[in-house]
Amino acid sequence: MLKELLKPSLRNCGDCPIRHRAVCARCEEDELAVLEKMKYCRSFEAGQTVIWAGDETSFVGSVVSGIATLTQTMEDGRSQMVGLLQPSDFVGRPGRDGAVFNVIAVSDLVMCCFRKKQFEDLVHSTPHIAQRLLEMTLDELDAAREWMLVLGRKNAREKIASLLSIFARRDASSSSNAREGRLEFDLPLTREAMANYLSLTLETVSRQISVLKRDGVIQLQGKRHVIVPDLDRLLIEAGDDDDGGMIV
Repeated sequence: MLKELLKPSLRNCGDCPIRHRAVCARCEEDELAVLEKMKYCRSFEAGQTVIWAGDETSFVGSVVSGIATLTQTMEDGRSQMVGLLQPSDFVGRPGRDGAVFNVIAVSDLVMCCFRKKQFEDLVHSTPHIAQRLLEMTLDELDAAREWMLVLGRKNAREKIASLLSIFARRDASSSSNAREGRLEFDLPLTREAMANYLSLTLETVSRQISVLKRDGVIQLQGKRHVIVPDLDRLLIEAGDDDDGGMIV
């Protein structure tokens, strides 16, 4: 049902909710027409594997809605979540045959996919698509380096606040629910998944979320809906300034 409901809206790039942030953000009408011919919609249910590490992939694409994790599994079966894919994030690597990480849908996921070989040809012939892809890749690299700091140096409270601020700011950039520093969003990860991603115990995650709620940094409606009354305060709790950088 999810697939059938969302497919029509993806046929028109002008109505795409991630259009201004995706790899096609700077495409002209004629270039969008070329992309239209190679694109198709895919949807995945929560818990479904999108890509297995080591598999050859026939597509690349952008997350339109939902969230997925990048996970690496060791030979003895231990696994670690190493990244998150949110709306507008790019999935797959042009020019690379095999996938490096497992990509697993955390929530119901919708992707705008492009046939890989055709997309690679378009990247080679369209410099600003290649430039946009490079910018997104460098942003991903910066995010990965910042996350190393979160995992390596921040305490449990700062880790939780950092993750909540990431979700809040990403949601705000794709919606109109932000007003005067107040943000609302649905938490896309379970507390178990948050614990895995942050290298914390489930009990620690639950306790720190409760403390942040008690201190008025966040408000909760149900288990998943989070209200951030003052984003600046959340950033301070995360050890960041209002631009998202570390306080020094």
